Amino acid sequence: MKITGWEILTLPDHGDSMMLVVVDTDEGVYGLGEVGIRSRQRAVAGGIDHLGELLIGEDPMRVEHLWQVMFRRGFFPADRILGAAIAALDVALWDIRGKALGVPIYQLLGGANRDFVPCYTHLGDDVSVLLDRAADLVARGWRHLRFAVPQEGDRLDQRASMRAGIELFHRVREAVGDEIELILDVHTRLDPPEAVTLCREIESARPYFVEDPLRSEGLDSYRMLRTRTGVPLAAGEQFGSKWEFQRLLEQDLIDYARVDVGVASGLTEAKKIAAMAEAHYIKLATHNPLGPVTAASSLHLNLACPNVGVQEHQNDPEPVTAAVFTQRPEVRPGRAEIPTGPGLGVDIDRAAARELHARAAERPHLRATDGAFTNW
Repeated sequence: MKITGWEILTLPDHGDSMMLVVVDTDEGVYGLGEVGIRSRQRAVAGGIDHLGELLIGEDPMRVEHLWQVMFRRGFFPADRILGAAIAALDVALWDIRGKALGVPIYQLLGGANRDFVPCYTHLGDDVSVLLDRAADLVARGWRHLRFAVPQEGDRLDQRASMRAGIELFHRVREAVGDEIELILDVHTRLDPPEAVTLCREIESARPYFVEDPLRSEGLDSYRMLRTRTGVPLAAGEQFGSKWEFQRLLEQDLIDYARVDVGVASGLTEAKKIAAMAEAHYIKLATHNPLGPVTAASSLHLNLACPNVGVQEHQNDPEPVTAAVFTQRPEVRPGRAEIPTGPGLGVDIDRAAARELHARAAERPHLRATDGAFTNW
């Protein structure tokens, strides 16, 4: 079997865009991958076209070899943008391999470690209905809920967001009781003084973890935060390789590794990151606010790994996009079920996907109260 080409498909999704990659072979077996970075998809698409040229004529079953070729071929190591491009192509290769062998990907990763994968869902950003939505989701069977530190419009007042986040977390805990696990996403929006205060003030409400409490460029700041709060910490959704995770894992600075298979250079690399985390008793909490392809690749990874906490499941694609997916794994309230089909267990109507072609979307922008540009 030889790789003959690739195709990039960008679909509309809840006001955003979902970028898929299809890798074709001369035997008619094709694989699906998804780009995990939505904010810079045009840059990632250029990376996919560059890397795709390296794959033409290659044997898609040599997944590890082709990962090394894509990551190391250009002398300069791949960064996060190229990591997302590698991720999409790597997952597609795993999909081809599973289909060619007639087994789900998790079987190729060592087989199932569990009967299902626990999932969490989002409460949304509308604080006015957040408590009602929490009650509804709990009644439907969700046991892990996530919400973000509040902010208004396109302006971010860190002190106000910190205070609002503290108050909101305690309100949600009181509303849902002690048995429901709560996740607070700071989204890298706070500087260390506000992040420390926020984490310490919600300790008594027992968060499952606080996600991205600090920016991801200077990882030594996590050592400072670690010494000043007892809440479980989670980070990693912006990391493109095992080397970016290395410091946080080896120095035990986080409790949950937020591996995004669509960013962290694919399943080949994510399995290695998971093994590094296991050696430090750090669990996976895979990041996935994306589409069914990343949901499925995360599911296969989590099924095969022993050190799993929870998997993110934000929402299903909007109806017009969902119609493109002719097959995808089943997600019930609070859990993702074991897929039975070969490969990822995801398939699409490619003709329908081409008709829905969407322009790569730009993420929202935030400014501080004084007008300075800041993290979204």
